[in-house]
Amino acid sequence: MPRDQRSFVYVGIKGSVVALDRDGGAEMWRADLRSAEYVTVFWDGTGLFAANSGEVWRLDPVSGAEIWHNQLKGLGRGLVSLASSLALTNSGNTDTAECFSHDLQSDC
Repeated sequence: MPRDQRSFVYVGIKGSVVALDRDGGAEMWRADLRSAEYVTVFWDGTGLFAANSGEVWRLDPVSGAEIWHNQLKGLGRGLVSLASSLALTNSGNTDTAECFSHDLQSDC
């Protein structure tokens, strides 16, 4: 049964991204990435991104399925930082993004 991604906590650990139920901490899904190194996880209000060993993935926030993968060829295997140009306060974004921009502490 699909769940709303706002009820998840996303964890990057040992080459995987793990979605935990926000209320009870149960593991909901796990996506294994390329290696067992540090995993950067980034949520921009509408997309879930993960980076590991010089590569970047976009994952489905509900299922953990891979949406796309970029190997960033020629840039090496180092630690990756992520940022997004998505402005959460712009009108026209999804309700999720608007919810986060209005009150980061709410359970919208």
